Amino acid sequence: MPKLNLDKQESEFLNSTISHWEKEGLLDNTYAQKLRSSYEVKGFDWMRLAKYSFWIALACGVIAIGSLIINDAVIEWLQQLYYTPDIVISIIAGVAAAIFYYQGRKRERLFPEQVFSNEALIFTGVLFTACCIAYLGKSFDNGSGHYSLLFLLSVFVYGFLAWRMDSSLIWLFALISLGSWFGTETGYQTRWANYFLGMNYPLRFVVFGIVLVSVVYLLRSKKWFERFWELTYVVGLLYLFLSLWMLSIFGNYGSVDAWYQIKQISLYYWGIISAAVAGCFLWLGLKTKDAIAREFGITFLLIFIYTKYVEYLWDHIDHTIFFTILALSFWFIGRKAERIWNIRSAKDSNHDGVINA
Repeated sequence: MPKLNLDKQESEFLNSTISHWEKEGLLDNTYAQKLRSSYEVKGFDWMRLAKYSFWIALACGVIAIGSLIINDAVIEWLQQLYYTPDIVISIIAGVAAAIFYYQGRKRERLFPEQVFSNEALIFTGVLFTACCIAYLGKSFDNGSGHYSLLFLLSVFVYGFLAWRMDSSLIWLFALISLGSWFGTETGYQTRWANYFLGMNYPLRFVVFGIVLVSVVYLLRSKKWFERFWELTYVVGLLYLFLSLWMLSIFGNYGSVDAWYQIKQISLYYWGIISAAVAGCFLWLGLKTKDAIAREFGITFLLIFIYTKYVEYLWDHIDHTIFFTILALSFWFIGRKAERIWNIRSAKDSNHDGVINA
């Protein structure tokens, strides 16, 4: 029987899992060794190469289309299509999206191992869906400028498609559409003023991120939401922490002109709040063994600290000293991380040795 090819991280995870099961008496030594011999570490990550290759292919395809459009002959042809009714373009895009979704689902059944080829087809279907909704909105546009409704429609369309096709990729676009709807709807309700209920855009999305993460926690035990829970959790934390990062830089100022008039040091309290939130997620992740909260907490805590370091000291100390302090700080973090990694590796090695003995 051919062995299962795994990368180093997956192999280490399986080794530690099998060792734990041995220790707990769930597996005897003979069967554990049989499991260990059923897989091996692969020499090159071909899956990662395939993933990046398909994404690069899609990017190059977009560039190729853009280059084609620049061509004079194509421009003349597009000018002839200018008078094509928006509803016709919407229908054509919808049909194209349905074809790509169908082909993607069909290939998932026939060639489940070709993950990235299938996702590329579904991603193309997502783009045609967006085109379909956009031109549908143009065909019914009455001049109100309330285009946030199109993003809201996208949420339901992508959500339904993700649910029916069990696609995390489409669900991701539903979450992106949800954030886009929130931003444009709050802008529309204030006639695109700088503030909504006294909040600029970063602060609004901090609230949005908190609400989304809170909903995710409430739905954590719901089985029907299980397949999309982790992705929604990660996206919710991204909304929250990226907004906090921008808030720590710009504060609650609604325009760049107003922000230019103040000293950056006056926004220190937003930096403290952002760092405190990151610290809370780091503590929560360590306490509850929530790896996602822990990683977001430590990553953005460092981002917040170094952002403030650059803001406050870039123009006030010699650049040699500036980068020396940066180098020493990263060296210190690297040494600490290396020490923790070595301790854990030693514990795992000792644990495996005791079991094998």
